Amino acid sequence: MPQALNTAIKPFNATAFHQGEFVQVSEKDLLGKWSVVFFYPADFTFVCPTELGDLADHYEQLQKLGVEVYSVSTDTHFTHKAWHDSSETIGKIQYYMVGDQTATITNNFGVLREGQGLADRATFLIDPEGIIQAMEVTAEGIGRDAEDLLRKIKAAQYVASHPGEVCPAKWKEGEATLAPSLDLVGKI
Repeated sequence: MPQALNTAIKPFNATAFHQGEFVQVSEKDLLGKWSVVFFYPADFTFVCPTELGDLADHYEQLQKLGVEVYSVSTDTHFTHKAWHDSSETIGKIQYYMVGDQTATITNNFGVLREGQGLADRATFLIDPEGIIQAMEVTAEGIGRDAEDLLRKIKAAQYVASHPGEVCPAKWKEGEATLAPSLDLVGKI
């Protein structure tokens, strides 16, 4: 996988299923706000609906943080609609379900499984300038946790708005941060 952190997202155009409609999305839609691009292997599978449902359960909190969510698989937007209409778990989704049947977006982010045509299980946090600030890739059988994603988003937003401060391990909103300096070296 190519190095993606601190790089700009690449151009793309795709069709998404979003709140009962098919809509066009591009990299331009991610600019000006925080975004999560949430790749998963395929619709109508096993771990994927648990992750997407967990994200749906936290969508209101993400929206309050000014974050938009784009789930992406190499399935079509038609398949996303069919899954949304037939699954109680997926039916909760209010965020964008992007169809990437050409694998352009999946390739842009470097998470296409060679020879399989499927995306890895990968999450990218993108800042309002279109720069990737965090990423996570897990093996097929390891589902992701929206609570931990929320923690990472809050930390990234805090660091972005507080230059010179960093968030230590397990940092939660409201807890102490660090201001890296010569005085701190060897004291943590």
